[in-house]
Amino acid sequence: MIEIEIFVEGRKLITHRVLVVEDDRKIAALLADTLRKYHYEVHTIENFDNIIEESQEFAPHLILLDINLPSYDGYYWCRQLRQHTTCPIIFVSARSGEMDQIFALENGGDDFITKPFHYEIVLAKIKSHLRRTYGEYASKQEERVVKVGKFQLFLERMELHIGAEEIPLQKKESTILELLLRNYPKLVTREQLLEDLWDDQSFVDENTLNVNMTRVRKKLADYKVLSTIETVRGVGYRLIVSSEES
Repeated sequence: MIEIEIFVEGRKLITHRVLVVEDDRKIAALLADTLRKYHYEVHTIENFDNIIEESQEFAPHLILLDINLPSYDGYYWCRQLRQHTTCPIIFVSARSGEMDQIFALENGGDDFITKPFHYEIVLAKIKSHLRRTYGEYASKQEERVVKVGKFQLFLERMELHIGAEEIPLQKKESTILELLLRNYPKLVTREQLLEDLWDDQSFVDENTLNVNMTRVRKKLADYKVLSTIETVRGVGYRLIVSSEES
């Protein structure tokens, strides 16, 4: 993911990424235009069968999510997104009933905005959640870090640091690397990985773990990481740390 840097009077501004999941194209475009005026990087979903993949590619700091969407509703997509990200999710919907707001929060949402809305309220809520999650109001408790050689995995931030390189991670990528680093140099069995990655293993396709492991390997390769993840056929995986990164 390429970070966009914005400078105002020589001072770098922090640019947060906002994902807009809204099937009303007019509302989606207005939201995107408004947010961009305030220096947010915005991505709007066009293919509503591809929400998870686009979210993983964009790696948002915050998500605006409608309830009434094609095929599946926002509650369903919020549950799916929560398997990959801990970023704030704000529901934006024309539904205004109490149960709609309760369902939104119970299915993983952090806030609820009712349509029609004032853009000032949307902006204020976005700023509030970003401050609380990433900024001045974020928890000041000591971060949990798993270290092996030059590898430093920041669990709350879901970032892997190798020397000066900072690699953003999705939730399952972070979980896989945490297990590999905590058990280094021993291998991690497939059963251990499945147990930590999914609550109910009985409904997980055998290839799902392979797909997630491939994503981690690709992420490391994209950032030119020399260390590799070795497959121990029929048993599990182990991290092989390069001598330059040990």
